[in-house]
Amino acid sequence: MEKSDTNVLPSSFQHNNLDPAAHASESSEEVNDSPIEQVRLTVPITDDPTLPCLTFRTWFLGITSCAVLSFVNQFFGYRQNTLHISSVIAQIVVLPIGRLMAVYLPKKFIHIPGTKRFFSLNPGPFNLKEHVLITIFANSGSNSVYAINIITIVKVFYHRGIHPLAAILLSYTSQLLGYGWAGLFRKFLIDSSYMWWPSNLVQVSLFRALHDVETRPKGGLTRLQFFLMVLVTSFAYYIVPNYLFPSITALSFVCWIWKDSVTAQQIGSGLGGLGIGSFALDWSTVASFLGSPLATPGFAIINIMAGFFIVLYVLIPIGYWTNSYEAKRFPIFSSSVFNADGGKYNVSEVLNDTTFQFDQHGYDGYSKIHLSIFFVYTYGLTFAILAATISHVALFHGRQIWQQTKATYNNKYGDVHTRLMKKNYDPVPQWWFYVLLIVVVGLAILTCEGFGGQLQLPYWGVLLAVAMALLFTLPIGVITATTNQQPGLNVIAELVIGFMYPGKPLANMAFKTYGYVSVTQAIMFLSDFKLGHYMKIPPKSMFIVQLVGTLIASSLYFGTSWWLLTSVEHICEPSKLPEGSPWTCPGYDVFYSASIIWGVVSPIRMFGRLGLYSKMNYFFLIGFLAPLPVWVLSRLFPEQKWISLINMPVFIGGSGGMPPARAVNYLCWGAVGIFFNFYVYKRHKGWWARHNYILSAGLDAGVAFMAMLCYFTLQIRDINGMRWWGLELDDHCPLASCPTAPGIEVEGCPVFH
Repeated sequence: MEKSDTNVLPSSFQHNNLDPAAHASESSEEVNDSPIEQVRLTVPITDDPTLPCLTFRTWFLGITSCAVLSFVNQFFGYRQNTLHISSVIAQIVVLPIGRLMAVYLPKKFIHIPGTKRFFSLNPGPFNLKEHVLITIFANSGSNSVYAINIITIVKVFYHRGIHPLAAILLSYTSQLLGYGWAGLFRKFLIDSSYMWWPSNLVQVSLFRALHDVETRPKGGLTRLQFFLMVLVTSFAYYIVPNYLFPSITALSFVCWIWKDSVTAQQIGSGLGGLGIGSFALDWSTVASFLGSPLATPGFAIINIMAGFFIVLYVLIPIGYWTNSYEAKRFPIFSSSVFNADGGKYNVSEVLNDTTFQFDQHGYDGYSKIHLSIFFVYTYGLTFAILAATISHVALFHGRQIWQQTKATYNNKYGDVHTRLMKKNYDPVPQWWFYVLLIVVVGLAILTCEGFGGQLQLPYWGVLLAVAMALLFTLPIGVITATTNQQPGLNVIAELVIGFMYPGKPLANMAFKTYGYVSVTQAIMFLSDFKLGHYMKIPPKSMFIVQLVGTLIASSLYFGTSWWLLTSVEHICEPSKLPEGSPWTCPGYDVFYSASIIWGVVSPIRMFGRLGLYSKMNYFFLIGFLAPLPVWVLSRLFPEQKWISLINMPVFIGGSGGMPPARAVNYLCWGAVGIFFNFYVYKRHKGWWARHNYILSAGLDAGVAFMAMLCYFTLQIRDINGMRWWGLELDDHCPLASCPTAPGIEVEGCPVFH
């Protein structure tokens, strides 16, 4: 195949502009396949529309996978040692089960009573399309239901009741609202060949490795053999960082050399500081927070790491060591909130337990809210990312979106994958999405306004959250579909409703859930739709599986949560639990604190005229204007292809995964990503095309299987490895979180004078 002249750089560093007009010079053969080289190297351009999809095996294995993952993930989400089982586990496990069912189930047809329809328990060999749909089912079960956070903090932390019907409707509506946005924007985010959803290529590679019949090359391995080799190796090795030597998840040598220096540990700690010199010998450190670097395009990795280095090694040190915002009173890196004396902020001082309202008198006598210097700039950069996302998509993708809009009426479609889908299968009628959207919005208003107003959010709050999701789904979808990085609306949602409706913690959380989660759900639905697009799954089958999977998952997440919250005494209250009880609910207290800070204290006392950080609002303007110089330069110097590769939303959000990610996660992620997406891609393109995404899937699967094995056989019974220095899940930098301002006393830290 003749390559385009634009392929001077590795294609992982290409197509950031994604304007079809910019690629007019590509050969017609490439356009007939896909203009994205990674897609051409990974996704087959063939289809067999005769393969059965929604079979008995699909329903049985899909519903079972969805139910098991939903129950297990929610059940263990309340325990001290949390466990999350991803859909890749089900993707691998169901394959031999499906093939056994194809061998042993009877093939005779069964009549459906009351109809003229028949179906067979065994319509033939277990096929790829059944496998994809089962994995989509499992994916619904592996993704948590965000509304469970609200139900938990209401019942446990606020010690208040919530009507079970209101609670389950909150779960359903928040999970289903994203379908509406997915339906509205699928023309732009699915049919367009330039929206290529990089993370799906890992799934496509794994499906092909599991199903394609290959001849083993001389002196080499088939893709399935390579996958199994990687899986077994990853599985065997992960017992070391997961059980025997957890300290290798973050190795910070600077701290070991200067054991008594706060400054040295702030600089060298990979978990609590700047991470200079830190690294890890653990795949979960590399991929757990930022996703697999093997599945992230090269240009996105460069943008992310450049933004990360500027924030962590320029902006934060300047802010901290010039004592901006009294930074030395607090840790250099922390997501906690503090009082003026450097201690953790006591939210009980500012909340009236009787009226469930903000206590102004208590606040005046206590302290304003203070943040670490890193967290201050994290919020500022979050504001900038959202503004930059809108302007970047308008500048770089506005023309394409307009062309796609016209193509909708002209019946023009993109690459070969889109044409095959349009030729072989009926699309999902648009009115399905419209009806679902209207019904869900109506139920959401009923949920918030009804039941005595338990959720505090009025109808206009629901409509405002819906409008915010409508505004941001397309730009966030474009960024995710092209860079594998997804900006979030959680902070901006809390900020908006906090300013407009202060003193209402549950209203704040409900607004965030409808505004933020509906977008993340829409992105998940669209990503799965694109996977079905690549694998040539009938769109109506995809829609049905996603809808049923979401309803099953929402029901089981809610049911499991409600059962535990009403049956386990003192759940989520570690001080009242019996010694050794696992029901400590790690993470839910953070959600509770956020409801207090944003809902009760309100952002006006943080980022408004009554707060310390009002200047952070300038980041909205900075972010909105940031893509403009890049766009102007890319038009003035079109021959300089690298200019259009600067993606400002991704660049500004380089450190956006921190927290919960730490410096060591970024450094390891960037090193692995640059090595595979530049060096290996350039020098060994054939190996990269055949093995890169399968390597990613094998490493992920091995880690997940060993984590489950260790948990269910040892850790659930509190059987841990031998007690030694390396058993601590820590980088042994205890002074990294210490303040350095004179006179501040924190337990375990030296006092400076």
